[in-house]
Amino acid sequence: MSRISPKFFFDAITKGGINFFTGVPDSLLKSFCFYLDDNLDKNNHIISANEGSALALGIGSYLATKKLPLVYLQNSGFGNLVNPLLSMADKKIYSIPGILMLGWRGEPGVKDEPQHIKQGQITLELLEIMNIPYRVFSPDMSQKEILKELNFILKNAKKEMQFQALVIKKDFFEEYISLNSEKKIYDLNRKEAIKLIINSSYEDDLIVATTGITSRELYEYREKNKQTHSNDFLVVGGMGHVNQIALGIAIKTPNRRIICLDGDGSIIMHMGSLTTIAAMKQKNFLHIVLNNGAHDSVGGQDTTAKNLNLSDFAEASGYKNFFSVSKEKDIKKTLRNIAKFNGPNFLEIKINKGWNKSLGRPLTSPEENKSNFMLNLAGKKNNLV
Repeated sequence: MSRISPKFFFDAITKGGINFFTGVPDSLLKSFCFYLDDNLDKNNHIISANEGSALALGIGSYLATKKLPLVYLQNSGFGNLVNPLLSMADKKIYSIPGILMLGWRGEPGVKDEPQHIKQGQITLELLEIMNIPYRVFSPDMSQKEILKELNFILKNAKKEMQFQALVIKKDFFEEYISLNSEKKIYDLNRKEAIKLIINSSYEDDLIVATTGITSRELYEYREKNKQTHSNDFLVVGGMGHVNQIALGIAIKTPNRRIICLDGDGSIIMHMGSLTTIAAMKQKNFLHIVLNNGAHDSVGGQDTTAKNLNLSDFAEASGYKNFFSVSKEKDIKKTLRNIAKFNGPNFLEIKINKGWNKSLGRPLTSPEENKSNFMLNLAGKKNNLV
């Protein structure tokens, strides 16, 4: 098995007419994404808020230049771009050509996490249903084979005036190290922030944690300290939707405080949800965003939240109280004081990116997590220690 250099792939793509790249990072594509970051300016490579927005950016770029855009994403985010893909770019509407580059998580026969299994099983079927021509790229392909398939896809996109897809298997790209070194500018990392949040919470608080490393580090902390997991709902998939899940729980469980543990990459996917939270005026809702300015779970690529105070958006949306802190002493103080305020409350904690690569994964299944969490909500005993 011989992995492919991101530079080789980039050169082949650009020679074929691609001049604009946008998308949402994926772990299978992280080397390629880092290469784009290091070799393109901000007008030619944009890490988008969500996959639908990325496709819309690609459509706009094509309208202005008549050159093919490339939109990259994890296949789990494919649903976010179906609307603009079928209602705008399709041959029966505007006939906008371009390239979709999908990281194939949950590929049948390849071990992966539960949230990727279903999407992986139906990825190719979805493309076929939508009449999107595709080619699968695997690490056992020669450079000659890769160039042949890319040439076909690029020519076909222009000929048929429609989007085509590159489906990228695990281990296709060789490792590429970003030229931008990590700088630790804040007091805490995510793991340390989660510890402070747990230690300041009440025994009957319920935590709804976003997908990726956040849920895994929350689970690990509970395990190491022999604490119950039944107070936590781990949102292992559905990136960007954690705060609405937490809001739904808060509305129907007004006698308990609901802590939504969100991330910057997650919250910027659907910023409009903040206005819904504010409008509902749930006194028991605490929205905590761990802002490390990065898509940490899939490689560490920057998010647009890197240079923002997300608490400003909470204020503009109508949250009752809103705070942004980065110093450890201020984090501790704010976590103590915020419990005194009726919500909806918003707390942004600015942290360093990075995580322990030996971090484990939950030992319980999503179904077990759901069942025991719901038993807790109902005030019944559960089997989860």
